[in-house]
Amino acid sequence: MERKWWTLIAVCVAIFMLLLDITVVNVALPDIQRSLHSSFQDLQWVVDAYSLTLAAFLLTGGALADLLGRRRLFTIGLVVFTGASMVCGLSSSALMLNLARGVQGIGGALMYATSLALIAQAFHGRDRGTAFGVFGAVTGAAVAVGPLVGGVITSGIGWEWIFFVNVPIGMVAVFVTLSKVLESSDPGATRVDWAGLVTFSGSLFMLVFALVRGNDAGWSSTQIVALLTGAAVLFALFLFAEIRQERPMLDLSLFRRPAFAGANIVAFTMAASAFSMFLYLTLYVQEVLHYSPLQAGLRFLPITLLSFFVAPVAGRLSVRVPIRLLLGVGMLFVGSGLLTMTAASATSGWTALIPGFMLQGIGIGLVNPPLASAAIGVVPPARSGMASGANNTARQVGIATGIAALGAVFQHDIAHGTLAHHTYRVAFAGALTSILEIAAAIAFVGAIAGFALVRSKDFVASQAPEARTSMAGAPSGADDAAARAERERLAEQIRTRSLPYEMDIAAAKEVKYLGVIVKYE
Repeated sequence: MERKWWTLIAVCVAIFMLLLDITVVNVALPDIQRSLHSSFQDLQWVVDAYSLTLAAFLLTGGALADLLGRRRLFTIGLVVFTGASMVCGLSSSALMLNLARGVQGIGGALMYATSLALIAQAFHGRDRGTAFGVFGAVTGAAVAVGPLVGGVITSGIGWEWIFFVNVPIGMVAVFVTLSKVLESSDPGATRVDWAGLVTFSGSLFMLVFALVRGNDAGWSSTQIVALLTGAAVLFALFLFAEIRQERPMLDLSLFRRPAFAGANIVAFTMAASAFSMFLYLTLYVQEVLHYSPLQAGLRFLPITLLSFFVAPVAGRLSVRVPIRLLLGVGMLFVGSGLLTMTAASATSGWTALIPGFMLQGIGIGLVNPPLASAAIGVVPPARSGMASGANNTARQVGIATGIAALGAVFQHDIAHGTLAHHTYRVAFAGALTSILEIAAAIAFVGAIAGFALVRSKDFVASQAPEARTSMAGAPSGADDAAARAERERLAEQIRTRSLPYEMDIAAAKEVKYLGVIVKYE
């Protein structure tokens, strides 16, 4: 088998693992709580520790890969992720598990940041589109089967094995990477934006920690006020550092484009609403309705399967329908689904969730493909790596802050419900209703941003037909040669950029479309 296909296998296996670990852990949380005698805050950190470090190191990982070599950093990420997975499975306390989850997120960020760059360097022409399509199918499958796989493993052999299963797979992926994948780097890369990394990750950590600890410590306590103030100061320093940097990890000038800002708001609100609610819905299904992990995973299939099958349809629609409509309508579906689920109560069965699950699944499927293409379609091709990295970072920040903020409201409402002499089931259902309403409001904000900000005229790709026409109608051989040289120059820029963003089948077609515009036509 050719070396390039080995590259695709190594990348797809690694990305499947890291994406699976975002969703697979949710259905195992009640078992983890009982096994490690964890508090509710500990459960929040099982998810947040992973998302927080994944978000913090994603953009920096791309810069490190350009500087040190993409295969080298991808391998380091695999080793870190695999080793941390082993420690997660061996954890004897919640603190040990959460620290290991944080290290897992760092490894995942290094793999994520280099994955598409490795594929882009190995494949050219039509094969590149095929490779991106396979990659997209794998990422979609990882998200779709996560809850079911988590339920099967947790019910069958124990929650530890949702982490142990990564170890042999990771070792094989490391061997394939070292023996079959070629090295590449960016000769123009000179330094890493360490100031941006420290200030951004520090600000995000302080904010999430304050949100998680607020109820217990008191929102007006010195500790919480200091954490929130520190988060604001560090974020201001991050903005200042990025403005002053010659090669910042996030070019803030990109946000001057309304469509770019809108795409990132949609990414954040989708994660902070729909994806953050998975944790609390899982707890409801298992702790209130008393379903096993496997039974819970099966009951989430309406969301995962509908989103998986709607996504390719949305991808095809994105070349015929304005992307703002797909994003706006999709987020309306998500918000409506969350509101519909407020019908669930302490005495209702899980079927009360089905209409909301279906609406949410359709909405997620409508949003994900055009969101991935919008993130890179509104900037010049040479900036696509940073743009897509920013969009994926917005997703992870949304998950980390959404879980923490919703959890603060959830804890507060449960405490007040039990003090009012309600049963735990009644208090839990009431708190769930409250955060579902908040999550729905967040989703509706995303819908407004999608409708209002993601304008067709902002898309760089929209100028491509004119560009191709002018090239085809070039009056002389010299003009043809100049056009070919320009296309090759742009294609080389794309090949040497890291493109760390989540893709699915439809998003892969959009990337191929951009590649055709730049290189192959």
